[in-house]
Amino acid sequence: MDDSTKQQSSPFLPMFELFRAELDDHHDRRERTIKASRDITAASKKIIFSLQRVRKLGQPVPPNVTKANAPYWDTITKTYAAISKDLQGLNAYRYARNITGGHQEFMESLSFQHYLETQTLISYEESSRRLAELGSEGGPIMLTPEDYILGVFDMIGELMRFSITAMATSGALPGGQARRQARAEEGDMDVDSPAATTPQRNVLDDMRDLRTLLEGLDIADRKFSDDVDKKMGVMRTCVEKVENALYGLMIRGRERPKGWMPDLGAARGQGEVER
Repeated sequence: MDDSTKQQSSPFLPMFELFRAELDDHHDRRERTIKASRDITAASKKIIFSLQRVRKLGQPVPPNVTKANAPYWDTITKTYAAISKDLQGLNAYRYARNITGGHQEFMESLSFQHYLETQTLISYEESSRRLAELGSEGGPIMLTPEDYILGVFDMIGELMRFSITAMATSGALPGGQARRQARAEEGDMDVDSPAATTPQRNVLDDMRDLRTLLEGLDIADRKFSDDVDKKMGVMRTCVEKVENALYGLMIRGRERPKGWMPDLGAARGQGEVER
């Protein structure tokens, strides 16, 4: 009997062929998840770039921004629907590290738009529901608390850019209705009470509150703790940048004559000559 006949008659051959098939399925599923994460990340970044054109809080996103972002939201929806079958059951945990980048960027765009429209932080429950619905027929997609929190960390960076741009263009820090006053109008407290006359909150107030809450996190998982430590320093720097910009606007801005505007035309012409 030759060697080929011995291999064909081996009782272990079907078992190893099954292992090979399972490994091939695993690698294919992993690659699909990584590609989906990159596509979701790219679409989410484009949504964030468009949202940075918004200048007011507590109002629906302008129609032109909504129209510009519609194809990107459609891409995210289709991508999640296509990958949802690969993220069911134990696979949701098995490939969690492969899809986490897309989840975090999706959370960043979702929470940023929610904040611009309502000046509130979207809850974990609402975020989980929104992501689960994107799974479509393939089954709900799981959003871990870690991805939610890390997405919120990144969203604070977008609030910093939004605040700096708004102050540079309008000369004021964006703000909306006071939290307590809003609850009073909904009937949660007496409108005539002193709490109902709380001054309006601005973006910096909300960023400081988020900083306080995120700094109070008690994390046991080492990997998650490392991720938080990396983002914690960036988050603190973002809040400090808005504080410094507001300081410059309020203190140094008083030295400028009323109605003063930079001579952009002269500066642009000077730059052309220097080049």
